[in-house]
Amino acid sequence: MLSLFELLASLLVLTAVFGWVNHRFLRLPANIGMLVMGLGASLLLVGVELAFPRTPLYAALTGAVGQIDFYEAVMHGMLGFLLFAGALHVDLADLRQRAATIGILASAGVVLSMFVVAAGLWTIGGFLGLPLPFAWCVVFGALIAPTDPVAVLSTLRQVAVPRSLRTDMTGEALFNDGVGVVLFTVAVAAAVQEGEGFGAVAIGRLLLFEAGGGALLGLAAGYLAFLAMRAIDDYAVETLISIALVTGTYALATRLHMSGPIAVVVAGVLMGNRGADRGMSDQTRRYVFGFWTLVDEILNAVLFLLIGLEVLVLAFAPELAWVGLASIPLVLFARFLAVMVPVTVLSRRQHFTPGTVPVLTWGGIRGGISIALALSLPEGEGPARAAILHATYAVVLFTVIVQGLSFAWVARRAVVAR
Repeated sequence: MLSLFELLASLLVLTAVFGWVNHRFLRLPANIGMLVMGLGASLLLVGVELAFPRTPLYAALTGAVGQIDFYEAVMHGMLGFLLFAGALHVDLADLRQRAATIGILASAGVVLSMFVVAAGLWTIGGFLGLPLPFAWCVVFGALIAPTDPVAVLSTLRQVAVPRSLRTDMTGEALFNDGVGVVLFTVAVAAAVQEGEGFGAVAIGRLLLFEAGGGALLGLAAGYLAFLAMRAIDDYAVETLISIALVTGTYALATRLHMSGPIAVVVAGVLMGNRGADRGMSDQTRRYVFGFWTLVDEILNAVLFLLIGLEVLVLAFAPELAWVGLASIPLVLFARFLAVMVPVTVLSRRQHFTPGTVPVLTWGGIRGGISIALALSLPEGEGPARAAILHATYAVVLFTVIVQGLSFAWVARRAVVAR
């Protein structure tokens, strides 16, 4: 068993090597390249193990990857840093102007997508002879409905889209995962306890407390950090304050059972706008934003590599392959409805760029958060857990690789064609 330092060192060395290979030869977008190489290396090792059982290298690498708690690494490790880094670059004025659209996409859109996916998976499962409890289909719908902010923001860097459309995609991705995590928590508890004590009122209260409380906590913490940074002019100390803001806010939100993701997003938007304009000198601004840009790039690379390497420790069953294949068009259809309905309703009062529906639909990329939530499911749920894992991994791979690589083409065709 590797020590924590040896595990981190191995992961960073592998990330650096794969990053160099991708930049030098493959020329794929950085995060997609990391996932593809991680997945390719995993499948190659699995093939070698099948051909030559008990290969020492396979056993060593599988053991090392198995030491990583993917859920903890993502949800209580990388996520807060990645969300804060992304929120720093969001224009608050644009966010306010598109608040209604972002709010509905990140809430009602997620709920609609969740139930469409749940109903679809339940129907398909019964038709193909593997009936899944509807409660567990709702669990899958909850974890796959929100777009992944990390994946979406990394994809948006590679293509130019109209400003309002970029704001809609960015804002929805930053805020909908907080709603999705709450819905997932409720759905799992309802599935395990067969729905006892989880009415609409209780769910609404939980959403209000977690999302609203997280937003207020992020606002308060961000303002305190802003006051502290405005009182001094030392880029090293101010960068340290920004790190403390992320870690302290996320940890406190988790302890208070509030939404850590929403808290750090609100704090990041505040620091990226008011903090940057009124609390930082030009030198400090360059160092702080430069630091978080590097953090964003490095953690993104590590995260997408981990997604590819998880193949080594996930027990995939050939008989459940249909679950993954059927889930891809199902989730894409649910995403289309979750975008089309709000846009149609809001179009009477809000201007939308031509091509908004296809761009938002195809840009609904899922990533590490969905996999982390799927891996956190109770081990004792047997077929339901296995089916959800297969479906989640298939959807994530498809959205990151296929949708991620073709998003620029779809965006150009959808926007220009209209």
